[in-house]
Amino acid sequence: MKASLHLKASQHLAMTPQLQQSIRLLQLSSVELQQEVAQALAENPMLEREDGDETEENEALADPGANIVQPVHDLGDDLRTESEPSDTAEAFEQSNPIDIDEGPYDYTSGSGGGHDDFEHEQADASTITLREHLLAQAGLLRISWREQALVRILIEALDERGFLSSTLTDILDTLPADEAVTHAELETALTQLQELDPPGAGACSLEECLLLQLRESHDPAAPLARTLIKDYLPLLAQRDFAQLRRRTGADDDKLRDAQTLIRTLTPHPGDAFIHDTSPYIIPDVLVRRADSANGRWQAMINPDAIPRLKINRLYSNLLRQAGTSENQGGLAGQLQEARWLIKNIQQRFETIERVAQAIVHEQADFFEKGELAMRPLVLREIADRLGLHESTISRVTSQKFMATPRGVLEFKYFFGSHVGTDDGGSASATAIKARIRQLVGEENAKKPLSDQQICNQFSVEGIVVARRTIAKYREAMNIPTASLRKTL
Repeated sequence: MKASLHLKASQHLAMTPQLQQSIRLLQLSSVELQQEVAQALAENPMLEREDGDETEENEALADPGANIVQPVHDLGDDLRTESEPSDTAEAFEQSNPIDIDEGPYDYTSGSGGGHDDFEHEQADASTITLREHLLAQAGLLRISWREQALVRILIEALDERGFLSSTLTDILDTLPADEAVTHAELETALTQLQELDPPGAGACSLEECLLLQLRESHDPAAPLARTLIKDYLPLLAQRDFAQLRRRTGADDDKLRDAQTLIRTLTPHPGDAFIHDTSPYIIPDVLVRRADSANGRWQAMINPDAIPRLKINRLYSNLLRQAGTSENQGGLAGQLQEARWLIKNIQQRFETIERVAQAIVHEQADFFEKGELAMRPLVLREIADRLGLHESTISRVTSQKFMATPRGVLEFKYFFGSHVGTDDGGSASATAIKARIRQLVGEENAKKPLSDQQICNQFSVEGIVVARRTIAKYREAMNIPTASLRKTL
């Protein structure tokens, strides 16, 4: 065997750091981009923000969580179970042990939580949890420490709906045996809990929750409403008004009044304390009608979404004067990284603007007429139109939003599935859903349209849609079945 040397020329594709950064920046949302820029400003002295940026914006960027709504306290962590008692309940029992000989609780003392504290809790209702809201009220009850401790233990056992999902017997089994708590004492504590706000908290079922809310009602329809909830709730849920008339002997007017009253009740008292945790959205693009004679719709980058960066002149001049000093290598690398970041951010917004303009052009009828005019659109069409790869369009449309006269919409909203029409064309799923909502909104409430009737109407309009597709779209929009939409 003879060893020899050969030269071979070949080509291969390499992912440079600059290209990797460009791809990564393209798929970031505006909030994530701001966090990325804040980190780069903190780590690279060659990079600085242009003059004129708002101080508040800089402070927000310095805190990665500043633009995000923080999640509220997880009520599930506070549930008291047999195997893992609530830490809050344990802490309360340790600091305030149940004592049978304890006298009546002095509701005017500071130890029970003053009136000012309760007002403060109510004033901060935007972030307060159901548990905190109930515990604040429990501190004002004119009851003994032992009774108050039992009420607090029951509060800890509520689920996020405000329901007592565990039985009193199960809760009793978790309490210390030496305290000798009786079932009757827990029943009394439950009654005291159910007198707190919101009405219905502490109920063991939907039926009990609704009845608790009607307990103090003086509405003329309240007696019939109580009867419907207690004895005929399944028939009421099914909208079987014929059966309800026969069994209650009430006429349509009385049934309608009772149904209207029941609709004002809250099925889950805890829902009012489940706060929105949606992230803060900064629209990447603004869509407006042009002022020109043709009045076309135009898409432009939102100036507030663009991080305005520049090279630090002082450090770049020092680097130029340093010549071949030993520190030049590190500073030169940071200077190059800063230039790459500025260029890639600029390229990111240019690509987003091109894609947004193409979407607005393709969906011009939507901006004019609404969802019914939405045309079927796929990523491939935009990619071919702009000469970009489909994966690039996918990155651009992910977590990017445009502010339009019809609301703040994600780029992906304008893409979706479609169905065929009799003339060989197609209709978008968004337009079909809008048409379903329109048909349901215009239907006779006494004889609502079935899925098959809606399907037949689409056939008349030349759109081929299967009944199961109608049902799927209807359920996705949280529209009940025809039987549940029926009214008197």
